[in-house]
Amino acid sequence: MMLHEGRRDEAVPHFAPGTGPHILLLEARFYADIADEIMAAAIHEIEKVGGSYERISVPGCLEIPCALSLALESNTLRPFEGCVALGCVIRGKTSHYEIVCEQSAAGLQSLALAHLLPVGNGILTVENMDQARERAAVTGENRGGMAARACLGMIDLKRRLLSGATGV
Repeated sequence: MMLHEGRRDEAVPHFAPGTGPHILLLEARFYADIADEIMAAAIHEIEKVGGSYERISVPGCLEIPCALSLALESNTLRPFEGCVALGCVIRGKTSHYEIVCEQSAAGLQSLALAHLLPVGNGILTVENMDQARERAAVTGENRGGMAARACLGMIDLKRRLLSGATGV
């Protein structure tokens, strides 16, 4: 990764035609307008490299790790090479914010390591709705796109390091 004007310039891997990865998109719908924006950005990045995806919606960010765990055990889903977790947590007046942020990230990290699964964490953790909109906007920080690119980069790394592993 190279830095340009204070922002990261993530290199998006190029997959040969017909080898685009199949990715699980998990979205928390608690803030539907934010979820729609970050989901559109993630889908754009996946399609740009010829990838495909399956999409699962859950009520909130705390449910994302459980949904991923269920998906990993599922016999009905096509095998996926990575996961992009998307959602938004906005600080309130109680400690619930810290619990949701910490536990959703810890759950995702635990599953990623246990299953050698590339995960792009696109769960926004913000102070207010204005920050959420800025981070979600494709013309802003584009965190949905960043999470998808992180996942794609890790899939590429996994394929190179594990001699062509194609499924989880």
